[in-house]
Amino acid sequence: MQTTSPFKIRLAVKKIKAGEVIAYPTEAVFGLGCDPLNEEAVFHLLALKKRSVDKGLILIASSLTQLEPYLQLNSAISSQIEAASSEPITWLIPCQTWVPEWLTGNHSKLAVRVITHPTAKLLCEEYGAPLISTSANIHTKPPATHLWIVQKNLENRKVFVLPGQVGNLKQVTPIYDILSKQQFR
Repeated sequence: MQTTSPFKIRLAVKKIKAGEVIAYPTEAVFGLGCDPLNEEAVFHLLALKKRSVDKGLILIASSLTQLEPYLQLNSAISSQIEAASSEPITWLIPCQTWVPEWLTGNHSKLAVRVITHPTAKLLCEEYGAPLISTSANIHTKPPATHLWIVQKNLENRKVFVLPGQVGNLKQVTPIYDILSKQQFR
């Protein structure tokens, strides 16, 4: 799969650092993202989606190392994530007490994924930290799997769209609780 140009990646990172929301391809759909610690950006993203803050959000990262400051990890949890790192799996993991509620919602765990999509992975690497990842659509509407759908969904909204193709995953990533092994999606 071809990745987006380094110039476009750097431009997207500039937008994120400026507190903006961007759209980008992931393993199955286009995602919306921003700096997870920028409260104003996060609430702008939630308003774009018409999504409640209570639901919580997913963080993506290019490596587990980027996620470590947010999580309460031990060797068993780290090993489980590393063992599945080639698969696009979202994990619910106990988080640090400082993690803002706008990320966890009404939950005691944080949803995280070590991203496998090459463009999104490069985006996280260039940014140097995790990003929010939620489907680029209005809440309750079908997720966007093509660039033109993203552009239609976000018409007349201030969102930088990073071009690219979504991965080959036919459904959104599964979500597993790392402790109970229960699947939620």
